[in-house]
Amino acid sequence: MTLTSALAIAAAGVLAAGSAQAQTRDTIQIAGSSTVLPFASIVAEEFGNAFPQFNTPVVGSGGSSGGLRQFCQGVGENTIDIANSSRPIRDGEVEACAAAGVEQIIPVRFGFDGIVFATNQSQEGTFDLAPEHVFQALAAKVPVDGALVDNPYTTWNQIDDSLPEQDIVVAIPASNHGTREVFEERVVLPGCETFDVITSMEEEAAEEACLGFRQDGRVIEIAGDYTETLARLEAQPQAMGVFGLSFYDQNRDRLKVATVNGVVPSLETIGSGDYPVSRPLFFYLKGEHMGVIPGIEEYATYFLSDEMAGPEGVLVEAGLIPLSDEQREEAIRIVEEREAL
Repeated sequence: MTLTSALAIAAAGVLAAGSAQAQTRDTIQIAGSSTVLPFASIVAEEFGNAFPQFNTPVVGSGGSSGGLRQFCQGVGENTIDIANSSRPIRDGEVEACAAAGVEQIIPVRFGFDGIVFATNQSQEGTFDLAPEHVFQALAAKVPVDGALVDNPYTTWNQIDDSLPEQDIVVAIPASNHGTREVFEERVVLPGCETFDVITSMEEEAAEEACLGFRQDGRVIEIAGDYTETLARLEAQPQAMGVFGLSFYDQNRDRLKVATVNGVVPSLETIGSGDYPVSRPLFFYLKGEHMGVIPGIEEYATYFLSDEMAGPEGVLVEAGLIPLSDEQREEAIRIVEEREAL
């Protein structure tokens, strides 16, 4: 027997053993975005009821980046099957997956969510924010008289006299959250780029100036989920928090939402595109586990069904902005054909 043949037989044995080992786990394991968590939890519970031949999937949180990091750790029963994410997977994450043997990443977009700014319901002031207001509240250095200076603002009305005389304290998602990336791309950067002193800078220096946040205690990064942000607003009633629309909808009795560019965030204004801060929501299937861990394809297609994610589905009642029928049909096709990135 040649060395090449021996190596091929050994590799086949390892793969067969890995497949057999994977079959010892019969419950789908899911982790990731705290924004997607409530939707996935609803689907998992309903799936367990509707498909008694499968165990109810286990859904964890950990943020979009954390879930994708777990997803890309490799193939086998000690790795998760599905990663939830409130942002598209990055090229570096795809490369990390491939390096660990995860080459069949199946992307499933299932709806949209909006990012909202909200304060404690007890606060009297109302906020009509623009992206430049948010940038000026957060940045370490801000434009004043054509020059970048250390941020002098301590109350919102110092930025714009139309805003409340309320202390600037903003609880934002930490970098492990998909919300953070969308927040920066759709709010902070556009707000920053309204100033000539920024647009006249080299690109790298401008981005550093835009995304360099103040360190004086007025910007609080929240690594946990939205319940931690809500707790911060209850402990510091004058603080403002960044949330997903679905979480705000579930806590309207405790939160007062801000408008952005004069538009109130809602299912209708996000679905129409009028509200400027929205993002698609995803889950990613590990193709190598499909047909090995029972129920992955059935779970994914059930998630996308009329009953769950359709325009009158359970998830819409929970705050999801649904895909169009054509977009949802395309997502189902991707699952059924196991169309990987």
